[in-house]
Amino acid sequence: MPTELGWNEIAVRLGLAAATGFVIGFNRERGHAAGLRTTLLVCLAATVAMIQANLLLNTVGKRPDSFIVLDLMRLPLGILSGMGFIGAGAIFRRKNMSKGVTTAATLWFVTVMGLCFGGGQLMLGLAAFVLGIITLSVLRHLENWLAEDQRARLTLVAGADGPETEDIRRNLSTAGYRVESLSIAYAKHAAVRRLTYDIRWRGRKGSTAPPDVVEQLAKAPGVSRLEWKPGAAR
Repeated sequence: MPTELGWNEIAVRLGLAAATGFVIGFNRERGHAAGLRTTLLVCLAATVAMIQANLLLNTVGKRPDSFIVLDLMRLPLGILSGMGFIGAGAIFRRKNMSKGVTTAATLWFVTVMGLCFGGGQLMLGLAAFVLGIITLSVLRHLENWLAEDQRARLTLVAGADGPETEDIRRNLSTAGYRVESLSIAYAKHAAVRRLTYDIRWRGRKGSTAPPDVVEQLAKAPGVSRLEWKPGAAR
């Protein structure tokens, strides 16, 4: 970092931080916890912190009559530590799924990017921005095509002439679905069973439509009611 910093250089650093933070924030605006304003403020805050450290470079050192040594690197390190707490607050867990991990990573990423701009490493900051946009925009579409673990709960009510539990399990297994648990409830005065299967399989992200094997079970003789609930495993 240069020891002398003019307002033109400060304006360039702040401008690049604002522009790149705006673009990344706009990308995360649709339904995410950290949107446009949050991402932009985080990036600018990191940039301002590094500019402040740059302006204080001339004060680094130790006078002969002083026991205090100024360590400017504590300022960006403190910023990164603080972002760790904010990022942890953006993550929450719902049943078997963790939400907000990408949001926390984005906040941490724009912080480091802002530190690059504030410290005068403009090309490094721009390179990080390009890679960040590719990761958040392009790879997001790729994720939709990748297979991931899916869970669902299949509940059906069957009479005495309905399919047997092992037949249902076998049909699900043949179709590529693994039964993790099974519970059976019997009616008190009738030969009616309530079967609940927690199943798991590998499939495309966001695929919630009932599979063919479930539609076939719904049409099976003796089945009076069937419910398919994606993402409801125990």
